[in-house]
Amino acid sequence: MVDAYAGRRERVREHCSAAGVDAALITRAANVRYLTGCAPCGATLLLTRERALLSLPDDLPPDDSGEHLIAPDVTQVPVSAGADTALAAAAAAGRLGVRDLAVEEHDLTVTRHRAVAGLVEGARLADLGQVVERLRVVKDEHEIADLRIAAEIADQALGELLESILVGRTERHLAMELERRMIDHGADRAAFPVSVGTGGHSGQPAHQPTDRRVEEGDFLTVVMGAQYRGYRVSTARTFVIGATPAPWQVELHRLVFRAQRAGREALGPGVEQCVPDRVARQVLEAAGHTEASPHPVGHGIGLEIREAPRLGPSDMGKLDSRVPVTVGPGVHLPGKGGVRIEDTLVVRPLEEGGPELLTITTKELLAL
Repeated sequence: MVDAYAGRRERVREHCSAAGVDAALITRAANVRYLTGCAPCGATLLLTRERALLSLPDDLPPDDSGEHLIAPDVTQVPVSAGADTALAAAAAAGRLGVRDLAVEEHDLTVTRHRAVAGLVEGARLADLGQVVERLRVVKDEHEIADLRIAAEIADQALGELLESILVGRTERHLAMELERRMIDHGADRAAFPVSVGTGGHSGQPAHQPTDRRVEEGDFLTVVMGAQYRGYRVSTARTFVIGATPAPWQVELHRLVFRAQRAGREALGPGVEQCVPDRVARQVLEAAGHTEASPHPVGHGIGLEIREAPRLGPSDMGKLDSRVPVTVGPGVHLPGKGGVRIEDTLVVRPLEEGGPELLTITTKELLAL
């Protein structure tokens, strides 16, 4: 991995050289981690043509896990607790005589941007833009291996929960238990707050768990993901509690399953980003669900839960191989509940077997 980080930093240097700037100041936490392996801690990376300086708080506990090794060619510059590491790195740039400095304007506040400019007085500040984010879109096999482990952790935690008694337990309790189970199985943490929705809450996007208790005959939707070594996955499943599913539940689940399968099967290198969304919506609209969802059917995922590319109806870029994405359509019927089914997959060409499914918990409509 040390070589992988060095290769990533070299690509950023090549961009800076082509843009006519001497150095780059990387402040966005996911980008710092991508270029150095440093776990999020408020660190800032100064990348010049000859050096890589990592400015980080001096009160960090020692890392005895061996998971966040910083390469020897990255000079660590401790900064007093509470001080701004971006300003310390900018001061170092001034001392090194940097004349043209690229910064991540989309990450810096106006106040921090002005402070950085004051510390490299006389230097020209340019916008680095989302150069690092674009590099992060296509994953290497090290990153995909971490995503596979994150998916295995999420699947294992969900599978264990489904074997337990659910009736009478609250949405909030079930969400907390899922987060605990993922950590017990080796996750850094939950990739995002777990959502559990039952009854009329099921199938709602971004539902916040409440004290509503699970009842017989309810739909139960779980939206969850694990984070492993910084890399995140997302999955959603919908089940029926206790009783034999009602006909409307069977029909709605079958419909969303078909839409999700259409979106998954549309993935491939060179496919326009809007296609998975379009084919999934067509399945739902053909069944009479014509209400326009403001949410795209999916998005990229990795060091952040939402990354490029976006798989929405107006996104016209094209997918590349080795890009992990989510595909997760859903339908919610007000007052009744709904279904959401989501997977994390890696885009692969057909000669490599097509899209690689990472989250493998069954999508069947189980009665729990």
